[in-house]
Amino acid sequence: MNYTFLSGTDLFHGLKEEEIETILPCLHAKEKSFPRGASIFRVGDTVSEIGLIESGSVNILVNFYWGDRHIFRHAGLGDIFAEDYASIPDKELLCDVMAAEDTQILFLSLHELLSSCQKRCSFHRQIIHNLVRISASRSLSLSTRMMHTAPKTIRERLLSYLSEQAMEHGSLHFTIPFSRQQLADYLAVDRSALSNELSKMQRDGLLTFRKNEFTLKTKPSSRL
Repeated sequence: MNYTFLSGTDLFHGLKEEEIETILPCLHAKEKSFPRGASIFRVGDTVSEIGLIESGSVNILVNFYWGDRHIFRHAGLGDIFAEDYASIPDKELLCDVMAAEDTQILFLSLHELLSSCQKRCSFHRQIIHNLVRISASRSLSLSTRMMHTAPKTIRERLLSYLSEQAMEHGSLHFTIPFSRQQLADYLAVDRSALSNELSKMQRDGLLTFRKNEFTLKTKPSSRL
């Protein structure tokens, strides 16, 4: 068990390595490794544990009736997943969780995490506090994405997203964390149509861009 790594994760933020070592048995912690492409959870499963990624990464996949599947979320090193389903007893998963690469996961009992610790340790409460912060942050991220995908046109979606990025970076010049395909997926639009619209916006003098580096030339709100 790498307690140094765990102390640097959001879930165990503020805890010392020896405190983590003490509390893990209370949470029924267990490590498990998965090869790339292996299923961690499947549609229809019920879960009672949250997973913390110690190495590798996982994809949360949504399956469509006609056989296609879409990556709804990618969880990387130090991220947690399945906490929402684990918090609702007998709630069946509507998605698959698959190892995107060779991955090691630390599973923790959510029931034990949320229950009063027999040792009444202060660091148990700290983990609950951290979990609430993680859930709130994820909820805000989802709300932000819904805000960006609400407009009907691709240009309006781009202006919404790029405006938010400019405010977040405090500058009209910034680098986004997405490739072109990832940005298209995030905004729920076709990649080719997205690229065409970006070129039109550049010709219209709204912005300049090179790969994932952008500079806004005028206030987006003035061109909506």
